[in-house]
Amino acid sequence: MRLLFASLVILSHAPELIDGNRSRELLTRLFGTLSFGEAAVDGFFLISGFLITQSYLRDPSVRSYLLKRVARIVPAYLVCFVLCVIVVAPLAGGGPILTGPSIGRLLARVIKLAAPAVTGAFAGLPYPSLNGAIWTLGYEFRCYLFVPVLGWLGCYRPAGRMPFALGVAVLLLLNVLTLPQGPLAASAMLRVVTHRDIHFLAVFGVGSVAYLFRDSIPLRNRWAAIAAVTLIAAMGEWYLAEAAYALCGGYLILWFALRAPVVGLSRFDNKADISYGLYLYGWPVQMLVIWWYRAIDPWLLCGIALLVAGGLGFLSWNLVEKPCLDRVRRVR
Repeated sequence: MRLLFASLVILSHAPELIDGNRSRELLTRLFGTLSFGEAAVDGFFLISGFLITQSYLRDPSVRSYLLKRVARIVPAYLVCFVLCVIVVAPLAGGGPILTGPSIGRLLARVIKLAAPAVTGAFAGLPYPSLNGAIWTLGYEFRCYLFVPVLGWLGCYRPAGRMPFALGVAVLLLLNVLTLPQGPLAASAMLRVVTHRDIHFLAVFGVGSVAYLFRDSIPLRNRWAAIAAVTLIAAMGEWYLAEAAYALCGGYLILWFALRAPVVGLSRFDNKADISYGLYLYGWPVQMLVIWWYRAIDPWLLCGIALLVAGGLGFLSWNLVEKPCLDRVRRVR
């Protein structure tokens, strides 16, 4: 599922990075609301909420939990960040980078798990960013940090699970109210907490609740069909699309992940999990291709990016991610 979502991000970005808008983005053209990229990122957060909660409850040691989370996210991010700065930026017309102030700014971005930024890189393109896809990593890691806090508060105990589920429901409601066109969009609350903070916490929370109540959620074909129909009906309205995707889409993801037969691609990805690397390198690969050939067909661009970023994802898994995870397992 993560491999599918990483591929959908690349599919979604292909026309948008060329055009500077979503006029040719497939899901946006169909419903006028979410893009495949947004749906894929929400899918990542739903799965993370489920699996990260599972990981914490299986080994509630805070030290062990944080070591695993850092090892899974940070090393591959750092390697990608450095490659974007020292390889991609010069190829894309980026200016000098080895100065005191610029290095300080880059280190500040690393601390926040933000995207790298080099002056002049991809100048003239609609989205002149070295890696505009990885802005979500900071939000994901902050969600990770909430998990042991919620565990300490007792939200994962039997008596605390229902109040926790109600809290997630409140977050889903706030997510609707704080949409750019929602009634709380200009409220004082958004000076401290942004809509994106609320949105990703809500979606991650839905995944966590799904894990806590996994034995009570019937994964039936009939209910999957109802969820699919409901989701399609809600996708045309912004006020419904995000919440419907979190709930109905979340159900469909769990149903597919736990009920569908395991295919050969899943077996391969279990041995070499290229999904994270595919997500990390998809944007810079696409941007470099556009930089060199601006009239490229978006679907050809998508195919090239899937192949090249997939290869980089394979290297990332075998040279960076897996060794770091193995080391953490030995140390802890």
